[in-house]
Amino acid sequence: MLLQIPDVLNAEQVAQARRMLDESQWVDGRVTAGHQSARAKRNLQLPEDHPVSRQLGDMILGALQRNSLFVAAALPLRVFPPLFNRYEGGQSFGNHVDNAVRQVSGTSVRVRTDLSATLFLAEPEEYDGGELLIEDTYGVHSIKMPAGHMVLYPSSSLHNVRAVTRGARIASFFWIQSMLRDDAERTLLFDLDTAIQRLTVDIPDHPAALQLTGVYHNLLRRWADV
Repeated sequence: MLLQIPDVLNAEQVAQARRMLDESQWVDGRVTAGHQSARAKRNLQLPEDHPVSRQLGDMILGALQRNSLFVAAALPLRVFPPLFNRYEGGQSFGNHVDNAVRQVSGTSVRVRTDLSATLFLAEPEEYDGGELLIEDTYGVHSIKMPAGHMVLYPSSSLHNVRAVTRGARIASFFWIQSMLRDDAERTLLFDLDTAIQRLTVDIPDHPAALQLTGVYHNLLRRWADV
């Protein structure tokens, strides 16, 4: 499932993030790349242990907890602390698949990467290029969203970032370990959840809503890995 989630951060939060990131020192983005990815990765990144990374990461994690669409789609068990990258001057990231497991720096915590997320922090008109291209069974999807919006997609997807030829593409990226490792199961539960919510709005107090809610939770109980 590939899902675009609008307004994860509001305009004030985006402005705060940009002020802090614009004043920070960036390093070579290959510091967090695996062996294969490092050969294709050309960008800048804020160090994982940088105070700005931690402060803005906490802001994003708080926003995700309050975002019902994200929670319904991802069914998150763990979220890797958000990282931040910058592409400019022709920088790009060639085709790659994200590492299956990420270890949180300085801890023993490991996160299985079921889902990848990119949260855009620059407006599309601020830069040329920089599209996130995600490949799935339906083809290649080109993603370039307004600041504060986020795209969520399976970490098993082949994807790349096109070269930025003008301006700077600034974003946060991170991974989610879901309670359901199987993308098809997550998609079925998301569709069922969405249908239940529509039913309760269109036909309040319909007895089928309670029955379907029971089906949802019984499937979650059967499939969840917690």
